[in-house]
Amino acid sequence: MSVIHRTTLKPTKLELLTAWLPTRPWYAGGPGEPELSKAGGFRLDDPQGEVGIEFLVATDTSGAHPTAYLVPLTYRGAPLQGAEHALVGTMEHGVLGPRWAYDGCHDPVLVAQLLALVEGGAQAQAQSVSDTPDLDVTRSYAQDGPLPSTALNAVDDEAGTELSLPQGATLRLHRVPRPASDGEFSLPPGAIGHVAGSWRTPDDAKVQSLFAVLYPGASA
Repeated sequence: MSVIHRTTLKPTKLELLTAWLPTRPWYAGGPGEPELSKAGGFRLDDPQGEVGIEFLVATDTSGAHPTAYLVPLTYRGAPLQGAEHALVGTMEHGVLGPRWAYDGCHDPVLVAQLLALVEGGAQAQAQSVSDTPDLDVTRSYAQDGPLPSTALNAVDDEAGTELSLPQGATLRLHRVPRPASDGEFSLPPGAIGHVAGSWRTPDDAKVQSLFAVLYPGASA
């Protein structure tokens, strides 16, 4: 399992995201810089132990109302070939040295583990504590047969990010998650799987939302 190091990052993750988030089509902030704070999230383990995988929820309070963003990130010790377009930035880790941070929707290691999480083959881990499952993260998969371990491509739009899977299935990531009504969420019509998680609002209320929803291919 991944080890959480108590050390420094220069620049910090939130500093990287302050510059990167406004470049995304799903960014909902105003013309100024976002004012970000870490609100929650979880991690997944890379079976090879090489890539850090984090699903970070950051809250922006620069606008009229606080807005939460779901940012899947991977952390690598060397550049990922062919993923220059997905680079969020580079950091200096106090223990591990230089780290390249990527939008994880374009990193095959994160995609494989996210699909394994949906299917039930991976366990969500606590964001800031080593070797501790995150029991707030829920998942489901309602079809027979295994999910693929790769995505054909990832496309951002104003609603989020869509991963196109083999056989026509899609996994839609809610990049601007909305708190579930009355603490309960329901899957959209036609969905066959999901991942949901929680975060803290600026007034320290714990809320839950769908983070990703799986839809079948046309032949399913």
